[in-house]
Amino acid sequence: MTQRHSPLEQSHLDLGAKMVAFGGWEMPLSYPSGTIAEHMACRGEAAAFDVSHLGTVRVSGEGAFDVLQENLSNDLRKVRPGRAQYTHLLDDADGSVADDIIVWWVTDDTFDVMPNASNTERVLSALGGEDTTDQRAVVAIQGPRARARLEVVSPRAASVPRFGVSSFDWAGRTCLVAGTGYTGEDGVECSVPREVATSFWDAVVAAGVTPAGLGARDTLRLEAGLPLHGHELGPGITPLQAGLGWVVGWGKERFKGKRALEAERSRGPKRLLRALVAESRRPPRQDSAVEADGVTVGRVTSGNFSPVLGRGIALAFIGASVGVRPGDELTVRIAEAGLAVRVTKAPFVRDGKPADELALH
Repeated sequence: MTQRHSPLEQSHLDLGAKMVAFGGWEMPLSYPSGTIAEHMACRGEAAAFDVSHLGTVRVSGEGAFDVLQENLSNDLRKVRPGRAQYTHLLDDADGSVADDIIVWWVTDDTFDVMPNASNTERVLSALGGEDTTDQRAVVAIQGPRARARLEVVSPRAASVPRFGVSSFDWAGRTCLVAGTGYTGEDGVECSVPREVATSFWDAVVAAGVTPAGLGARDTLRLEAGLPLHGHELGPGITPLQAGLGWVVGWGKERFKGKRALEAERSRGPKRLLRALVAESRRPPRQDSAVEADGVTVGRVTSGNFSPVLGRGIALAFIGASVGVRPGDELTVRIAEAGLAVRVTKAPFVRDGKPADELALH
């Protein structure tokens, strides 16, 4: 498969970024300062991420609202133009998550649907519309000081409210901005025409925002307890199993996967996503078995080292019948060794600090 390239790739190379293949794109994994430094910059100050690998499918014109309302799980009637909404595209047969998506409601009849990198074609096939991914770069500016730093570059972009959608001008071109992100911190995501994307990125970095790669983005989202498609979401995994029932517009007359989800809600999900924190710095790893009293009760979906907690953390699906609760002690099997873990609550980190005292005791 031919690798796609961000409009900002040369900027990353100039900054010394380590580039990796991800979702069909060549993207920065980290910069010379390293993933942990980038992670902590986002938790304490501000970091900039190139997320141009995310897709953009523009659905517009008469009937656009109805197309999204009938295909996506959440209820667009909860929001309005100038707002963003998190939602799912479900498999109609079993209600599992074909993709998790942010919808930017740009104008009355214009929506920018933002799928995961590898799922753009699937979403385009389901919804129609136009794939505008190659026409722009998307820069996420995240962290407690993100808006203050961005205000130097664009006061209008910095002022968009959380989950708001607005426009701003940069270098004579119209850009879009949403108060969204994937780090657990406040911040915004800016969609900038590719012709002026480099100058925008350079201005953001010059304003004191630390460039950060996919490595930090993943550790940040894990500390925030946010699911990743292909790990906590995907084939065979429903919103109810992932603890995301709030993403389902149960009051809608129809949407793909509704019948399957209603049946699962009635009988109860067979497994549930749980947060685990290790007793040591060693992180649980994806696909490792989770054991209770020597019996396998689940499997790790994501695991890594938490720079804020100084311990290994993980998300794992555990059988609903096991009935684990925060504070319960379990074991993650790594090769022949057992790693002691404790059930806690997600998120692991809130406002840059441990969110649950159970995680540290």
